[in-house]
Amino acid sequence: MFNDTLSNRPAKFPVAVVADSAASIPAECLHHPQLSIVPMRLTLDGRSYLDGKDLSTAEFYRLQRSSNVVPSTAAPSPADFRQAFIAASEVAEAVICITVSSRYSSSSDAANSAVEEMSREHRDTDIHVVDSQTAGGGEGLVVLEALRAAEAGLSLNEVDKSAWAVIKRVRLVAMLDTLHYLWKGGRVPRLAMAGASLLRIKPIFGLRLGEAEGLARPRTRRRAMGRLLEYVGRDAAAGPVHACVMHADCPDDAEGIRAKLEETFDCRELYISELTPVLGAHIGPGMVGIAWWSE
Repeated sequence: MFNDTLSNRPAKFPVAVVADSAASIPAECLHHPQLSIVPMRLTLDGRSYLDGKDLSTAEFYRLQRSSNVVPSTAAPSPADFRQAFIAASEVAEAVICITVSSRYSSSSDAANSAVEEMSREHRDTDIHVVDSQTAGGGEGLVVLEALRAAEAGLSLNEVDKSAWAVIKRVRLVAMLDTLHYLWKGGRVPRLAMAGASLLRIKPIFGLRLGEAEGLARPRTRRRAMGRLLEYVGRDAAAGPVHACVMHADCPDDAEGIRAKLEETFDCRELYISELTPVLGAHIGPGMVGIAWWSE
């Protein structure tokens, strides 16, 4: 899908891509010379971790299941983004930075603060910060489209335009296995959590253009996963589909959904990604979701 080798590379690329670690990106893309990931921070049981570096997703979900303490998360600092921008400017003439939705994280604000600081230092690298208005696989799909455009040698404005074309189209739906972790984090009332557990409800929510909404409350996990595919079918029948299947420590379910997507739709791009711990910290293990956009 991408050329991640360093052979025959120019002295400087026209554009490099920077993203925060809330984006779900295929592992094979993480070492692409035009891409760098700025880790978010996670604190669990008194220990702090850099997302994607200090703790594997499998280990995180194991610890989460056994801990009574609610994990906390934090966006990268302006200094973290500044360091990433300086490194990116050494390999590219310009930089595009894609962040998780600003409605749910201060990552975008931190990136813009870093740009302002670099401007005061009279650094001449042109940097665009783009709020993806989504998260996880949705943000990942935006990052991948920007990376394709950057790899093709397009200008910063053209890469920016490519990213925005996906932001306007990308959708995300996800099934929660339990409301327990949202309740522990103070995001839903105890009564709602207890009722959903008693009735075996697997809530489905959607995310589009920064707006999250509850979509359905099916009973049983099997029915909920079927509903996820239905939502894709309503939107994706018109053309080739780019999709990411996300999961929080339930790879078999994710593979089942991936196979159904491949069988049903014209998938131009399709991959599975483990949900990053900074997102899993709030919703817990067992989540399965799909992010997609149609050409």
